[in-house]
Amino acid sequence: MSEVVQLFGARAGAYASFRPHYPDALFDWLADRAPRRRHALDIACGNGQASRPLAKRFEWVLGCDASVEQLQAADVDGVALFAADAARQPLADGSLDLIVVAQALHWFATPAFFAETRRLLVSGGLFAAWCYGLMRIDARTDALVDHLYHVTLDGCWPEGRASIEAEYRDLQPPFPRLDVPAFSMQAHWSLEQLAGYLRTWSAVQRWERQHGHDPIADLMPALRQAWGNDRHQRRVSWPLHFLAGYPAG
Repeated sequence: MSEVVQLFGARAGAYASFRPHYPDALFDWLADRAPRRRHALDIACGNGQASRPLAKRFEWVLGCDASVEQLQAADVDGVALFAADAARQPLADGSLDLIVVAQALHWFATPAFFAETRRLLVSGGLFAAWCYGLMRIDARTDALVDHLYHVTLDGCWPEGRASIEAEYRDLQPPFPRLDVPAFSMQAHWSLEQLAGYLRTWSAVQRWERQHGHDPIADLMPALRQAWGNDRHQRRVSWPLHFLAGYPAG
């Protein structure tokens, strides 16, 4: 089991509780551009954030992840879940109309993976992967989170995180990129929810293992001062960045 899989599996429950939700308009767009609304696969599905909305739009939705712990934390009615390596799927050739990868392609964007998407998709089948980086809240809070990300956690991010910072522009798929409209995630969070989200970061888990205590606890006094009332909810926004296209022509 890779370290990345272990890191995400270790806090599967927190992922289910604190990760933000993708906009419904994104899934409407995906469904409109897939050749049919029959079979869809969510690779590296985690707790099912993308699987759930897909199940409302496609007849048959599957979700796979390399982390059994993530799958056990998923709550996805109408989705068939299974454990599998991203580049080795136990599915038939040309069996899927849509493949999505949400906030995970940077861990396995290899030629073998892209070849697997081509094998699995029907002719004209759609592949879409997206990522999001740092959230934006307000100037004071953003400055504290940015310092945590770039300074405190420097050297703790697993290999692959640089592709998120590049907004997936550094990845080279073997098919033409499809233009995707601007989408973003939005949430209204308390300070407790923000802290819970920050603790799901893989680099936070690495830092905690190396130093023996929680870096978010160290940051909380400054965050509390910037936030004001702990129970006050603030608007949080994450722009989404895409790599999409039609691998099977």
